[in-house]
Amino acid sequence: MADNAQLIRDLYGAMNRHDGDAMAALYVPDGRFEDPAFGELSGTEAGDMWRMLTSRADDLEVELAEHSATGDTGDARWIARYTFTRTGRPVVNDVRARFRFRDGKIAEHEDSFSFWRWARQALGPIGLALGWAPLLRVAVRKRARGDLAAFRAGR
Repeated sequence: MADNAQLIRDLYGAMNRHDGDAMAALYVPDGRFEDPAFGELSGTEAGDMWRMLTSRADDLEVELAEHSATGDTGDARWIARYTFTRTGRPVVNDVRARFRFRDGKIAEHEDSFSFWRWARQALGPIGLALGWAPLLRVAVRKRARGDLAAFRAGR
C-alpha cells in the first residue's frame, strides 16, 4: 500500500522547490483539482496549473503545517507566501486541502481558503471592498483560467 502521507509531503516539497513537473507526476492521468481561484480542473490541467504557478512565482515559499492520510483519503494545511505578480503585493495564503488517492497517486485534490482574505492581500483596496462579491470571484477565475489556457497553448 502506498504511503499517502508521504505523497502529501512530496507534493508540497516539490511546490516549495518550484518543481511543477514533479507535482504533476503525483496525479493520476484523470485526476481532479479544485480551488476558489481556478475552479475545477481535470486531467492534465491540474499538472499544467502547477507548472505555470511554480514557473511564475520567483519568491514562492510553502510550509506544510500539518497533514494526515488514512486509507485512500488525506488532508493537509499548508501556507503559501509569495508576491502576487499582477499587483506586486505580498500574500500569505493559509490553505486547507483534502485528497483522495488511487494507485499510489492523487486522484482528487480540493483546496479551500478564504477568498476575501486572499483578495484583500493580492488585490489591495479592490479586494478589501469586493473580495466577498461573487462578481470578483468570477473575474479572478476567468483570468486564472485564461492564463492557464495561454500557458498550455505555449507548451
